[in-house]
Amino acid sequence: MTIRAVISDFGGVLTTPLLRSFVSFQDETGIPFDALGRAMQSAAARDGAHPLFELEKGRLTETDFLELLRDGLEPELGHRPELHRFRDIYFDALDPNEPMVALMRELKGRDYRMALLTNNVREWEPLWRSMLPVDEIFELIVDSAFVGMRKPEREIYELTLERLGDIAPDECIFVDDTDLNCEAARELGMTAIHFESNEQAVAEIEAAVAT
Repeated sequence: MTIRAVISDFGGVLTTPLLRSFVSFQDETGIPFDALGRAMQSAAARDGAHPLFELEKGRLTETDFLELLRDGLEPELGHRPELHRFRDIYFDALDPNEPMVALMRELKGRDYRMALLTNNVREWEPLWRSMLPVDEIFELIVDSAFVGMRKPEREIYELTLERLGDIAPDECIFVDDTDLNCEAARELGMTAIHFESNEQAVAEIEAAVAT
């Protein structure tokens, strides 16, 4: 079937790699990246829900999320760390991925329906939306923090299709830097492209729309 819509992830596709933000956080605070992971796993084991997932679903505020991290990091670090600059450090290390932004703008100009599907944080919306011409390129934005579900949950893909209207899964290209999210899109019948580099992703997207 002919491709009619492109659904893109935000972080790591339309921006530089997210890993840079976590490395920057580690460098500026001295808190190891793996220690953050252990703190989140500890909270997940205790509370029965992963705090990052709850944050991205809008069920946990940024303040409460950082407090949980501080609780988990304190016994490991031997002191209670300050994390109030987490978002500033994170976004300072992110830049627009101009080649992918340009491609999305071009696809819109070629009359493809354009949607943005992101796992994100409610309090961060003004920051990430101001980075790129989001509303200029995308007619639809589905943000996990405002819909109470996140990738790779099937329901958020179905919601995106529902909001696009008369678009079938096999009429969609889905682009994401996380393979698990791509697998979920494929299961619904979308053409999923796992973003690994600009050259690879641009070539695969152009090949998909040409068929």
